[in-house]
Amino acid sequence: MTYPTTITLIAAAATLGLAACTTPPPQNAGYPNPSYPNAQYPAYPQSQAARYGYVESVEVVAGEPRSTGPGIGAIGGAIAGGVLGNQVGSGTGRAAATVGGAIAGGVIGNQIEQRVKGSQNADTMYRFRVRMDDGSYQSYTQETHDNVRVGDRVRVENGRVYGS
Repeated sequence: MTYPTTITLIAAAATLGLAACTTPPPQNAGYPNPSYPNAQYPAYPQSQAARYGYVESVEVVAGEPRSTGPGIGAIGGAIAGGVLGNQVGSGTGRAAATVGGAIAGGVIGNQIEQRVKGSQNADTMYRFRVRMDDGSYQSYTQETHDNVRVGDRVRVENGRVYGS
């Protein structure tokens, strides 16, 4: 192999390796900033026993997009960027342009892929604000609404809201 070919292969491998480095999704997929303040209400431990209350409000919220890490967008972008960068200059300038094009293409391809996937993978979630029989207010977020509406009496069990 010639020196420029070796540099190009090393640059492509490094670009693909960097494209695989992502931040893992947060461990808590819930919503850390509830729309209702909880500081004024005492914290009640979640028990296995059912509790009852009335639904004060129901909000439709967008769920967290499912992150799958870099995929075909990053890889395709890196390859395309490397090929385009290889067309520029000669000698070490061409090698630098190839590496730069591969990195830029990988980043741009990954961003495009995440935007397309993000709009397709966000699940709809429902946030219920429940006035419990003991007078406290609790918020619960879940995937289904099970025809629970504002004013309905509900049973809360294991962090889920069920119509009574």
